[in-house]
Amino acid sequence: MPRLDFWYDFGSTYSYPAVMRIEEEAAKRGVSVTWRPLLLGPIFQKFGLDTSPFRANPVKGAYMWRDLERLCLKHGLPFRQPPEFPQNGLLAARIALILSDAERPAFTRAVFLYEFGEGGVISEDDAIKAVMEKLGYPVEETVARAQMPENKLKLRQATEHAAALHIFGAPTFFTEDGEMFWGHDRMEDALDWAVRL
Repeated sequence: MPRLDFWYDFGSTYSYPAVMRIEEEAAKRGVSVTWRPLLLGPIFQKFGLDTSPFRANPVKGAYMWRDLERLCLKHGLPFRQPPEFPQNGLLAARIALILSDAERPAFTRAVFLYEFGEGGVISEDDAIKAVMEKLGYPVEETVARAQMPENKLKLRQATEHAAALHIFGAPTFFTEDGEMFWGHDRMEDALDWAVRL
């Protein structure tokens, strides 16, 4: 089965429609998707940015929100702009990493739906805990595992690996031959490339 690596950041606006759509689109093509959370903040810092490029350029940021709203309308996704941007997705990313490959997509979708579908604030630990509770996870035990030093290191290493792959934004997709596709608008192209290998 063709495989695609799907890199995303929990604070990334354009990762939202990709997260909500990729499994259906991949299933149509018979592609297996590996979900890979990362933190864009450290990557942006290497480029001299201390915030999202959409925050650094308010005109671009205003366009992005309207564009995201149109995308959600096009694909039948709920959308509500959260009151904070960018949001701190550190706990969500750490939790995603300790989940199994089979569990990670459902958790990721639930967090993104809360953030961009309901306009929620994922920077608050209680919000992430509430998402976990709805999914039936043992909340305190899972959070404790996520905050273990070895898991914190695992996330740092994942982000460093993403930087070594020259990832500069999210979502980013890699096919098995190392071809990189950046952005939700390139998701179908990435899946189609994976099939042709």
